Amino acid sequence: MESNGVSLTPEQARAVLADTERVRVSAVALSATPWPTWFFITLTLYIAALPITLGGVMADRDWLLPRPAWMAVMLTLIAAYGALFAVAARSWRNKTGVALRPDVLPKRATVPLAVGLPLLLLGASFAFRATEQPVWLIAASLIGAAVSVGFHLTFVRLHRRAA
Repeated sequence: MESNGVSLTPEQARAVLADTERVRVSAVALSATPWPTWFFITLTLYIAALPITLGGVMADRDWLLPRPAWMAVMLTLIAAYGALFAVAARSWRNKTGVALRPDVLPKRATVPLAVGLPLLLLGASFAFRATEQPVWLIAASLIGAAVSVGFHLTFVRLHRRAA
């Protein structure tokens, strides 16, 4: 086998292919590395706060805070999350050489999450608006946090399997 004008023996060629495979497996493991712990915690808190904040924004009348205050809290949460996500993505890319990648998770898990989590968060807010029972918001908050923890644990398991 010849590579860039250098002749390789069959054994050397197999060694090069084995190295290439090892690098590929290493890249997959790195891509599946769990997000930074501080960002996982931030994401979980964000998901837990979102239903309650959205419920305050959507309430028929002022609930715990005036509606403009809820709106300010909501916009602050969204802006803070966006900024922290950018910081996490940049620092993770600098540290590992790869971007934060939720796409390495199985589609059978990510598709239901992409559909189900917004439905859960919005549905709880609409249920709260209709019934004025905050239990809907609390349940959505707890379920959302549990889903975030579950996804983080899935990333950890995927990383261990790939490593």
